[in-house]
Amino acid sequence: MVLSCARDGDVGARSRAPVEVLEARRRSLAAGRWRWLRQCHGDGVVVLDPEESCEGREADALVSTVPGAPLAVFSADCALVGLASREGVVGAVHVGWRGLLAGVLERTAATMGSVGATGIAAVVGACIGPECYEFGEADLAPIEARYGPSVSSRTSAGTPALDLRAGVHRALESAGVRVATDFARCTACDPGWFSWRARRDSGRHALVVATAP
Repeated sequence: MVLSCARDGDVGARSRAPVEVLEARRRSLAAGRWRWLRQCHGDGVVVLDPEESCEGREADALVSTVPGAPLAVFSADCALVGLASREGVVGAVHVGWRGLLAGVLERTAATMGSVGATGIAAVVGACIGPECYEFGEADLAPIEARYGPSVSSRTSAGTPALDLRAGVHRALESAGVRVATDFARCTACDPGWFSWRARRDSGRHALVVATAP
């Protein structure tokens, strides 16, 4: 798995970089033809066919058993989660608050299990931290009801906040997924990452997952 950051440049699906520059950036991170989706903050999971490009399909998670096929998800504040199993089944998930509440992580783990995965491990990328993520109490309530009080927090100004990372951990735990690595960085506080909420960055960093060819 590879997690890019701001110094790697904008590698997102809507990057404004010339095609040759964008492809060079992506190749420097992970060789092969990247597969990605039109992310829509839901619970959709796509199981990749060997010849499918996926570009333009709406969903927030990709699952693959195809060796050497890089799966990419993009973000500028939402959590990016890579999943892998010893059987060679991999997944890549984009998790915003709506997707978290919809159960996209649990659905992705279940989909991986349906194609043979056991003992799934996760890498959790950088995402916005609660200190920067002011959140309405009405929107926070159903997330807290599903994942418990650990998802409720306070911003640095003392206003109600969502702890997205805590929610991701609770969802993975409920799905029986072990967190192997967590890049516990706040994308809004740390200029080393892209942030739409803090800086209106148009760029996107990526998490790329692939099995060995």
